[in-house]
Amino acid sequence: MNVRVARAAWARGCGASSFPRPPPGAVDVAELLRDAAVEEPRAAAARRLPGQCSVLLFPGQGSQVVGMGRGLLRYPRVRELYAAARRVLGYDLLELSLRGPQEALDRTAHCQPAVFVASLAAVEKLHHLQPAVIENCVAAAGFSVGEFAALVFAGAMEFSEGLYAVKVRAEAMQEASEAAPSGMLSVLGRPQSKFSFACLEAREHCKAAGIESPVCEVANYLFPDCRVISGHLEALQFLQKNSSKYHFRRTKMLPVSGAFHTRLMEPAVEPLAQVLKAIDVKKPLVSVHSNVNGNKYMHPKHIQKLLVQQVVSPVKWEQTMHAIYERRKGTEFPRTFEVGPGKQLGTILKNCNLQAWKAYSPVEAMEAEDTDQDL
Repeated sequence: MNVRVARAAWARGCGASSFPRPPPGAVDVAELLRDAAVEEPRAAAARRLPGQCSVLLFPGQGSQVVGMGRGLLRYPRVRELYAAARRVLGYDLLELSLRGPQEALDRTAHCQPAVFVASLAAVEKLHHLQPAVIENCVAAAGFSVGEFAALVFAGAMEFSEGLYAVKVRAEAMQEASEAAPSGMLSVLGRPQSKFSFACLEAREHCKAAGIESPVCEVANYLFPDCRVISGHLEALQFLQKNSSKYHFRRTKMLPVSGAFHTRLMEPAVEPLAQVLKAIDVKKPLVSVHSNVNGNKYMHPKHIQKLLVQQVVSPVKWEQTMHAIYERRKGTEFPRTFEVGPGKQLGTILKNCNLQAWKAYSPVEAMEAEDTDQDL
């Protein structure tokens, strides 16, 4: 389906909803997509060559940095997005994003909304500079909280609804992370690395240390031989000390406050579920892939169910990349754009599929650059 629909999803703000809305006409991407879906004959869509299509990737928590959004403010409607965000959140997200401090921006309760809004602001920039990229988008995916931005882009929910859900999710995850000393460990392994066995032994170590029901499991599948493991800090420290035993090439603690995407986040499930029940979720106008299984969402009820499940389930990003980019030998790859702060998803794509990565471009969200027109 033509993706012109994707951009206006969050401003479809005239129906019945209890959520604060952007000003009229603030963002119209989904309407563009919706109109295109009606206007473009199926035959014309079928004739579009793979190399003319595009894929949008939305980053997640960890990509935030003070100054993000500064390079987006000169594009139409971006300031309106941040003004709408202020009404939904109750604080000045733009000020926090531009000036920090970094410690405040890094708090889960702040960084998830900040990345969500910056990513959709980057879509505005991309639409302004290269509208054909939006019009020819065939798929979208978002990493963890980025999945909410992808769904708003695709018209499955409004901007204000998606942001409010992210706000509730982030605050609940922040609270859950403070219940026990926990975290996330990035692990670059080797083909012979046995991640599951390593996690099992780390849990046994924790039991011996007196920790009841210890958690240590793969939380993110990034690319071959690279995983993020979440769990109790004692378990993660055990893995770091014994990294050679498990053939880990490199380990690094991530700057996050808790063991995301594990059962330690169960207290965040019900608050998010209640919010999503109140949202009129629609079928995406562009294919959006779920973090839980890598598959396309087929029905609005699946979206509500899997977004909740995602909080306590591993992010299967490697599997998602294979699902999006798998194709017959000799078939061109779509152009891929990372919309939001950072280039982490591009790095992951390079390690998952080098040929697909050759058609990758980041949409810069920091200072404006003279090369913007060359995106």
